Amino acid sequence: MCVGILSVPYALASGGWVSLLLLFTIAISTFYTAILIKRCMDTDHTIRSYPDIGDRAFGKTGRIIVSVTMNIELYLVATGFLILEGDNLSNLLPEVDFEVYGIHVGSKKSFVIIVAAIILPTIWLNNMSILSYISASGVLASLIILGSILWVGEFDGVGFHEKGKIINWKGMPSAISLYAFCYCAHPVFPTLYTSMRKQHQFSKVLLVCFVFCTITYSSMAVVGYLMFGSEVESQITLNLPTHKISSRVAICTTLVNPIAKYALMVTPIVNTIEEKFLSSFYNTRKLSLLMRTALVISTVVVAIALPFFGSLMSLVGAFLSVTASIILPSLCYLKISGTYRRFGLELVLVGFIVFVGILVAVVGTYTSLVDIARDIS
Repeated sequence: MCVGILSVPYALASGGWVSLLLLFTIAISTFYTAILIKRCMDTDHTIRSYPDIGDRAFGKTGRIIVSVTMNIELYLVATGFLILEGDNLSNLLPEVDFEVYGIHVGSKKSFVIIVAAIILPTIWLNNMSILSYISASGVLASLIILGSILWVGEFDGVGFHEKGKIINWKGMPSAISLYAFCYCAHPVFPTLYTSMRKQHQFSKVLLVCFVFCTITYSSMAVVGYLMFGSEVESQITLNLPTHKISSRVAICTTLVNPIAKYALMVTPIVNTIEEKFLSSFYNTRKLSLLMRTALVISTVVVAIALPFFGSLMSLVGAFLSVTASIILPSLCYLKISGTYRRFGLELVLVGFIVFVGILVAVVGTYTSLVDIARDIS
């Protein structure tokens, strides 16, 4: 949530005021598909994870598709964390850079490497319980960021004077993709559902969470767009006057969460690789440490090669979040429940959601790749 809240003003600026309706549409759609995940699990109590749902619906192929989608999404989000850290730290301390063997390393790249070095020991841990408590503070962090930015606008001279555009069709695909990225937690829902003591309350808890997140996202989008208009950056913290205390509170709060969440993001990837490739080796601990280190290094390379936070998160939202949070839950439900065999209102509704999801995925992915290619050139 903490990462998504930084990009929603940029999403609103990309699509204009009308695109805010799409945020609510995506929120409703993803809430419904989250309920579909619950229904899939209720049909078979041996289902314990998201890949299990894919396996139950489409066999081994379904499990592979779900697992690959999940892991690529987690990998790119972890990479986005490093880009976010580099951007905000270099904005806060622009004079910091290094020279290694005569090669000048700029401020952003330097901070990406430094943060990765700080994060690396957390990747070596097998017990993530400590980090999970820190990561759970994401809701509080989001509220602190929103409150700090409101303070900047009201009391630090920025104001809320920008009118913005009603609609910008050209930027609409990017807006939808970034909104979809805000609702990408579906792979976690099966684990949460199975861990609940009172599973019958899952739908109510889910509704409260979705309503809270949507109110927070829309509030940040409106506030950020009124403050900075079309000039808002892909991370609103980059627009803040860094000499103000309220701005520094927002930036520092932004910086803490990704450091804790990075390890939690890549742990499922680590587990998948270890189960697949390292289970038959001796000295698996040494190999595991080597593999985990290589994984972190690879995200550093990608973050340095593609330091485009907005475009990268837009790609994640369009290609991966839409697939994992809208398309796959709907298709799996149709197959597991047998709804695809009988024509009715539910089939039409779920089928329409799948169609729109595929359309958003195709258009959004193409637009994001074009933006990345333009940024590189």
